[in-house]
Amino acid sequence: MGFERFGRLSFTAQSKTADFVDFLEKGDLYATRCGDCGLIFFPPRADCCSCLSSAMDWVKVDPRGKLVSFTRSYFAPTGFENDVPYVLAVAEFDNIKVFGRFKEGYTEDDLSAGMEVALKPLTLPDGQISYQFEPAS
Repeated sequence: MGFERFGRLSFTAQSKTADFVDFLEKGDLYATRCGDCGLIFFPPRADCCSCLSSAMDWVKVDPRGKLVSFTRSYFAPTGFENDVPYVLAVAEFDNIKVFGRFKEGYTEDDLSAGMEVALKPLTLPDGQISYQFEPAS
């Protein structure tokens, strides 16, 4: 098994970052950091887009961060058509910005830039693995 378990619709089964899904299943959030230039990526990348290095290391992400921006989506890409409307957000964790969905049931009226949020692993109804934002408790 590999990366095909990540997200609502996966386009690849094998990836050098497949361990990301195993971490999520255990409730842990990990990013990759370039061993050459230090850039951090979440979701993880196998190669650095800045210096083109493949010397990537796993780094644990603190699951608490601050909401930067958000919007309500009424249109969805393939695989998400039945989910609309939903809230998409960007939050900052450990000096990295993460893009993702906000927990179901929250609207833009419930959110404000700067509020504390938590990044949580999520098991979807079909058993796929993902992550979502929710208010920090």
